[in-house]
Amino acid sequence: MQSMNTLSWILVGILVYTAGVMALNSRGLLPSSFKLSGPILTIHTKRGRAFLGWLASPKRLWRAWGNLGVGIALVIMVGSFFAVLLSAVSTISQPQAAGFVRPQDALVIPGVNQFLPWAAAVDIVVGLLVGLVVHEGGHGLLCRVEDIEIESMGVALLAFIPMGAFVQPDEESQEAADRGGRTRMFAAGVTNNFLVTAVSFALLFGLVASLVTVVPGVAIGGALPGSAAQEAGIDRGDVLVAVDGQPIDGDEEFSAALADAGREVTVDRRSADPITVERSLIATRAVVDGPIGTGTELTHVDGEAVYTESGFEAALSGTDVAELRLAGDDGDTPQTVRFPVGTFVSTVSADQPLRQTGAPDTPLIIHSIGGERTPDPATLSAVLAETDPGQTVEVVTYHGDSEDGDPWNGERNVYTVTLAEHPEADHGFLGVGGIQAGTSGVVVDDFGIDTYPADRYHAMLGGTGLGENPVTSFVTRTFGALVLPFLNTVDPNVGYNFAGFNGAVTNFYAVSGPLGAGTVFTLVNILFWTGWVNINLGIFNCIPTYPLDGGHILNACVEATAARLPGDASARSVGAVTTVISATMILSLLGLLFVPWLLS
Repeated sequence: MQSMNTLSWILVGILVYTAGVMALNSRGLLPSSFKLSGPILTIHTKRGRAFLGWLASPKRLWRAWGNLGVGIALVIMVGSFFAVLLSAVSTISQPQAAGFVRPQDALVIPGVNQFLPWAAAVDIVVGLLVGLVVHEGGHGLLCRVEDIEIESMGVALLAFIPMGAFVQPDEESQEAADRGGRTRMFAAGVTNNFLVTAVSFALLFGLVASLVTVVPGVAIGGALPGSAAQEAGIDRGDVLVAVDGQPIDGDEEFSAALADAGREVTVDRRSADPITVERSLIATRAVVDGPIGTGTELTHVDGEAVYTESGFEAALSGTDVAELRLAGDDGDTPQTVRFPVGTFVSTVSADQPLRQTGAPDTPLIIHSIGGERTPDPATLSAVLAETDPGQTVEVVTYHGDSEDGDPWNGERNVYTVTLAEHPEADHGFLGVGGIQAGTSGVVVDDFGIDTYPADRYHAMLGGTGLGENPVTSFVTRTFGALVLPFLNTVDPNVGYNFAGFNGAVTNFYAVSGPLGAGTVFTLVNILFWTGWVNINLGIFNCIPTYPLDGGHILNACVEATAARLPGDASARSVGAVTTVISATMILSLLGLLFVPWLLS
C-alpha cells in the first residue's frame, strides 16, 4: 500500500510537471534545444562530437570491440527471446505462481519498485547515470568509427525523471553506412554496459574480500510479532553475542545455548546493553484453517505448562493425542484444542500404496510407520529411508471422513501398507504429498527472532575470495549478485533481499584498513548497484524489439540472412519477419507484467 501511494504521488507530479512544460512550450518559452513529446522531454546538444572523433582514431580496435559486442548481443537476444516467451506462457497458465506480480516493479524507481528501496536510491541513480552515459557513449563512438554523422546527443526525461541518454545519428549518413557498421554501432552500447558490470563487480568482490568481515554472533533481521524477543525489545540490527554469559557465534551455537537455558535468559548484544527475555511459545507457522493460527501463544500441553521448544517436544513425546491450551487475546478465556501428534500431509495420491489400502484423499496426520513415531517431516523421511520397496508396514493416521476432512478432530486409523518403489531414492514409497513443516503442521518458537543471512550475503559478494578457479568463481558470483535484490522471490527460505550495506545491516559487518566504515560501505554500495544496473540495462537493450538496440540488430540480422537465401527478399518481407518477432516480444513482456496483476 505504501508503494502504491508513492506511485500515485509520482504520477500526479508527472501530470502537473507535463502540463506546465507544455504550457511553456506552446508559448515558445522553452530553449530550442528542448523538444517535447507528451511527458517526454529531450535536451539536445552537439557538443562532444569532436572528443568522440578523437577517441575513435584507433578504428581497428573499436571495430574489433564492436564485433565482440555483436556476438554477445546475438547470444543474449536469442536467450532473452525464448526466456521471455516461455515465462509469459507460464505466467498466463499459472498466474499465481509468478513472483513479480506488480507492474510498477518494472520501473527503476526506488520505493515504487519493491526490490529497489529508498535506502539505495542514491546508489541506484549513480549506477543508472553511469550506465546511460557509457551506453550512449558507445553508440556515439562507433558512429565516428563507422563515419556515421551525429545529428545531436542529449538526455531524455519522463517529466522530471531521467529515463536515458541518447545519440541521434544522421539518418542519411546511417543509411549510407554498411550493414556491419550499423550493427556494430547498435551493439556498442550494451557491450559497454557489460564491461562496466565486469569492472564494478571485480572491484566489489575485491573490496569485500579484503576489507569487510562478518561480526561474530547472531544477526537479527527482526523480531517476530508477539514473540518474547519483541516483548523484550530485541530489534533489527541487534547482534546477539552471548546467552547467560555463554559466548555464541552463529545460529547453531545460539540454539544449543537456548536448549540448555531456563525460561528466563539474558542475552548480550554487540554495541548494546544486555537484555533479559522471558521465553514463551508462539506458533510461527501453521496450516491454514487449522485449530492453531500463526502468532498464537501455546501455554500448556495436557495441563502441564510449557515455555520452550524442548519442553513442548518432551510433553508431546509420550502421547498420541495431546490437549493444547492456547492463550486468550485481550483477556479472553484460554482455548483448548485437540492435537494428534504426527506429520501433516495435505494429499494422498491416487493409485499409490496408502490410498490403495482405503485411506481417503483428505488431509491427514501420520502418527507412526511400522511402530516408529513420526512427529515431524524430518522424522517421517528418516523412518521411510530405513524401509524397502515391497515391505509391509503398519501406518497409523488421524483424519476425518470424506465429508469432514479435519484431521485434528478425526479418529485414529490403522492401515497395513505395502510400500512401493520410491521414484527418486532406494527406499519405500508411501504416496503422500503436501507435507507441512512442524508437528502436525505447527511450527513453534520460544524466542522469536528472524535471523539475517549476513554470512550468506558476504560469501555471495566475494567475502570468501575467488578460490582456485578465479574465472569460474567470478562468473558464479556475478550471477549470484544479480539475484540478491530479489533473492527472497527466488529462494523463499531467505527472509530478506539484499539492498546494499545500508542502515541497520551495517551492524552485521566490520571494516578493516585505513578507510572508514562509512567510506567502504559507500564504495561497495555504488559498485554493487552500478554493476547490477548496467548488466540489467545491457540485457534489457538486447531484447529483440523496437525501439531497443536488439530490434535494430535483429533487423540487420534478418537482412543479412535474407541476402544469403536464393531469390530476392523484399524489404517488406524482411520488415514482416522483424515485426512479428518484435510484436511477440512486446506482447510477452506485457503479459509478464500485467497478467498476474489482473488475475491475482
